[in-house]
Amino acid sequence: MSKYFDAVVGGVLIALNLTLGPLLHPWRTRWNATTDEVKEPLPGDEIVQTPAWTYTHTIRILAPRAAVWPWLLQIGQGRGGFYSYEVLENLVGCDIHNVLELRRELQQLRAGDTIRMHANGFGPSVSILDPGRALVLGGPPDSNGSQATWGFYLHQTEDGVTRLIERGRHAVGKGILAKLGFGPYLIDPVGFVMSRRMLKTIKRLAETAPWKPKFV
Repeated sequence: MSKYFDAVVGGVLIALNLTLGPLLHPWRTRWNATTDEVKEPLPGDEIVQTPAWTYTHTIRILAPRAAVWPWLLQIGQGRGGFYSYEVLENLVGCDIHNVLELRRELQQLRAGDTIRMHANGFGPSVSILDPGRALVLGGPPDSNGSQATWGFYLHQTEDGVTRLIERGRHAVGKGILAKLGFGPYLIDPVGFVMSRRMLKTIKRLAETAPWKPKFV
């Protein structure tokens, strides 16, 4: 499948989710997650203490945490991308190029580093980095009172299967731009389509060589 046809599919899914907006909101905000996963306190929840809305997405990966973690470390503009619909991301100037292989130079990440989302350098900082277990992006509120966290968590079962949990927590500040940028109206439907693709791609990549990730 070409990336352009892929982008058309992604665009249709975004249009569908925007059209059905509130009707699909409860499903989108807990996609594939169990009730326990939705309710479970996770590292970084305390950063946005009183969110206006949250989401918890989960995907089951037939590989251990060690096979999934390196893919999370690579995310970011100018790094490994976000494993999603890069053509759609680039339509708004993000300049994303997904790297579908593990690279040693992209495995270096520290708390405080910025994960760029756009070519203009905008992006959250790394708040929590617990190797093999948790990566949480986000920081203090902006001048309007808006704040968000974006977290990834790896829970491994005894049989070596990993539950990759993605959680977002959003506090919406004052003004129409805050409502558009941090509220659920656009971020929920658009972000869900992009995140769902991201999680599915990470699953496919990690399961391809699950036990010993190979770096190039």
